[in-house]
This record gives sequence, structure tokens and C-alpha cells, in this order.
Amino acid sequence: MKFAFATAPQVCTWQEVLDVWLAADEVPFWESGWTFDHFEPIFTGDRSGPCMEGWITLTALLQATKRLRGGVMVTGMVYRHPAVLANMAATLDHTSGGRLELGVGAAWNEDECNAYGIELGSLTERFDRFAEGLEVIKLLLTQKQSSYEGSYYTLTDAYCEPKPIQSPMPPILIGGGGHKRTLPLVARYADHWNFPGNSEDPLGDLNRSLARLRECCDEVGRDMSTIRISTQLWVAQMSDAQAVETALAYADAGVGLGLVSLPRPLSPRDIHRFADLFGPVFGAAK
Repeated sequence: MKFAFATAPQVCTWQEVLDVWLAADEVPFWESGWTFDHFEPIFTGDRSGPCMEGWITLTALLQATKRLRGGVMVTGMVYRHPAVLANMAATLDHTSGGRLELGVGAAWNEDECNAYGIELGSLTERFDRFAEGLEVIKLLLTQKQSSYEGSYYTLTDAYCEPKPIQSPMPPILIGGGGHKRTLPLVARYADHWNFPGNSEDPLGDLNRSLARLRECCDEVGRDMSTIRISTQLWVAQMSDAQAVETALAYADAGVGLGLVSLPRPLSPRDIHRFADLFGPVFGAAK
């Protein structure tokens, strides 16, 4: 298993986030870093706190670092037209030297959407929109000129230039565990699937989801081994021993990337602490 870290840019300062990323860029143990896509703090009990926009934050962080790959875990499709998102992704892939991971999801935050006047829609509507958005992004990032007509999005002889450095496009990560809509889209579009790992029985749910993902891959004639599997490690809720035990269990289940959700307040010390904790167990360079 390899390791990444997550720094949700909420209830913190820019300098705190930057210091963590600069420290991680010097520690080979860390493969990538991730922001998130929200405009108000989540899971804090106070929506009024500071919350920096995830793509702008990621752009600045990748400019400030030299080695780390980076992405948004995950971009809500309802927040930006997918043609705009495709152009953002292509540009950031260039400005970062080909280090972008393109994380996307259907979106879920009803309170946030209501506050901003964004139409989230029913579960069916948001996943129909998500599926169309994935197709739009793929077309624009891989075709010289693209046309598309769907219920939510339309392209007419559209361009997205320059194309990304990464060929044919940056790896697409889809987050979420829904068996009915999410996993079929993972099988069709994703290079990387992120399992949230926040249920009461995460390992059991992971194994059930992996079985469903295998079915979805079989249905579209895809080799499931071509999809990278990751999950969050909620280390703030665990002792060090529990964190290592959980990571080992995930690795045994087939997870290839553990994403450490760094505790608050954000500190470069935790970059070194968790590298020292997991590195010797997983034989990773520190």
C-alpha cells in the first residue's frame, strides 16, 4: 500500500495548509495530497467558519511543490459545468507538470447547494447529470473537437486546448460507494475508485463493494485490476495501533492507496509522525 494525505482547506489558514504540503513534498513516503470541494465547512457544526475553494487551493499548492501529485477529493459535478472543469483540469495538468489527479463525484451537500442557489436535484437527477458530465469531460480531454447532446449538457464543435500533459488524460478518480449508480460509472470511466471508509462496518462494506465493482467491470468488459482502489484512513478517530491495524486490513482486502485524513489543527509534524508510523510497516521510504 502507498499513502496520500488529505488537508480539507477549512477552519484553517492558507499558511497552515501550505506548510503541510511543503513538508510532505520533502518526504518520499507521501505520494499525493488532496483538498476538497466545499464552500462552507462540513462536519464542524458551524457553517460560518473559513473554507477555501478547493481547486484554487490545489492550484497554488501544486505550484508551490515539485513532486507531490494532487487532486480534489472530490469535485462536485453540480458546482461547475463539466466543459469548464475539463479546461481547468487540462490547464492545471500543464501548470503542475502533469501531476493532477482528477477527482469527481455527483455531489451531496444539500445545505450548501440551498445556500448558494445551486440545484442539487434528486438522487436520480444528480447521477444522471454526473454520468453526462463524465462523458463531456472525457470527450473534451481526449478528442480534438467534441459534440454532445444530453439532458443536462450540450457541446457543439467544442475545443479544449491544449490537451493535458498526461496522456490520454489525467487519471479520473470517482469517489463514493453506491452499488446502483456509482460503481457502474467507476467501471466505465474511472482509473481510480475511492471508498469512503466511514461506515459502521467499513471492511465488510468494502468487500461487498469490490464484489459489485467486479460485476460492473465484467458487464463492460473491463479488467478490474486496471482500477486503483483507495480509502480514507480516519486517523484522528484511532490510536496509532488501530490505524496500523486498519491499514493492514485494507491492504489485505486489495486497497492500494491509504489516504490519511490529517487531524486538526493541521501541522507539518503529522506529516513526519504518520510517515514514521506507517512507513516501517509497509516498507515505504520515509
